[in-house]
Amino acid sequence: MKRWPGVLLVLAALFGPAPAAGAGKAEGPVLPPTGVDWDYQLGGDRAVPDGVGIVVRDRTSEPLGVYDVCYVNGFQTQPGAKRFWRDRWRLVLKKGGEPVVDGAWGEWLLDIGTPARRRALARIVGRWTARCAEDGFEAVEFDNLDSFTRSHGLLTARDARRYAARLVSRAHAEGLAAAQKNRAGWDGTGVGYDFAIAEECAQWRECGAYVDVYGERVLAVEYRRRAFRRACRNWSGTISVVRRDPALAADGVRRWCAS
Repeated sequence: MKRWPGVLLVLAALFGPAPAAGAGKAEGPVLPPTGVDWDYQLGGDRAVPDGVGIVVRDRTSEPLGVYDVCYVNGFQTQPGAKRFWRDRWRLVLKKGGEPVVDGAWGEWLLDIGTPARRRALARIVGRWTARCAEDGFEAVEFDNLDSFTRSHGLLTARDARRYAARLVSRAHAEGLAAAQKNRAGWDGTGVGYDFAIAEECAQWRECGAYVDVYGERVLAVEYRRRAFRRACRNWSGTISVVRRDPALAADGVRRWCAS
């Protein structure tokens, strides 16, 4: 289109300069702070002492007002959401007509094995992610990235990668940072993950694998006393470590390395 400098000057005087490309969109996610303690509160909300600068809460909870991470079960179902997923039965992974279950938590695996199902699931989880942003969270944790390892061979690592890329893209579009949850040894930055949340990395000697990818931006939770002490001894100078009870109960165990 031909441009007329005189017209542009008049318009600029009346309405101000034209917006830059991309104006009006989120500037990008804010990464979690380093050098602060964190708390994992999926089993119930509670106050935190000074020094705790990062808190992860369920998407149905309110952010606390620190650096708040919104928990979303992106690859499996929540135990109390069976009715919701019965109404979307084609999106639940099944073997012999029965849902494939993560036996440790009683959760059904979601069927991310085809492009159509990945798109449908990403729309659902994307709506939850948008709500996290509306509620004031700064980041989102998409849990059970490694669920394909519990799928009896029905899902693959490639399925997980392609689906994770969709979820992370939506998080970034909403202005949220995205946390890789578990799956040590896999570099999630390839699909855009910004930091990691690692369960029992000291217990399974995996903390270094996360640090190699994310540096100081690793949030480690340990559930066993001995592993927690090992994490504090070996890693607390680099990453943030908390000890919680497995249920993450509101009145459950909670310790930090300095306490």
